[in-house]
Amino acid sequence: MSQLTGGLIDLSQNSLYFSALAIAFNPTFWNIVARQEYHNKTLTRLFNGNSLRACYALALTIFGLGLLRDALYERALRHQPFIPAFHHPYIAYVLLATGNTLVLTSYYALGITGTFLGDYFGILMDEPVTGFPFNVTGAPMYWGSTMSFLGTSLLYGRPAGALLTIQVFLVYLGALQFEDPFTSQIYAERDKREKEGKKAK
Repeated sequence: MSQLTGGLIDLSQNSLYFSALAIAFNPTFWNIVARQEYHNKTLTRLFNGNSLRACYALALTIFGLGLLRDALYERALRHQPFIPAFHHPYIAYVLLATGNTLVLTSYYALGITGTFLGDYFGILMDEPVTGFPFNVTGAPMYWGSTMSFLGTSLLYGRPAGALLTIQVFLVYLGALQFEDPFTSQIYAERDKREKEGKKAK
């Protein structure tokens, strides 16, 4: 199977497909669950009407799935051919440092509920976050994570990691097409309710 890719990627390794499955599954999962929560309060009902606890539970689940995804990615890389020409530790460290900075500062700026879809639970932020890292990119957590995937691939010297990084990029890009408009709709509805409330007074 590796002959199909010139020996750069071993397509016979099941770990490669498990990693790809996890990469595709995670954003799909949290978008489906979050929309169910928004429309039907599914998780909030499970937590006896406590939306904050429900949001924390989803946050813990998403975090755990992220750890599993990362472990499967690393395992997949270890099963792939090492290509010296693809081994660039210094570039890898820059990508990893930059990517992790974007992700961690996003966590700090948004908090737990802001990071983990609290707006779908009715836990809305007062104002949009416009400071770093959101003044650099609109989706710092997604693009920071993508940079970390590529950095890990270069650190391990495995081209298969670059292939999986492309998948990460495409999956996140697709997720944003659903998330950004829906989030904007949530806040637009909040603003509309507040205006109507002021008029009623």
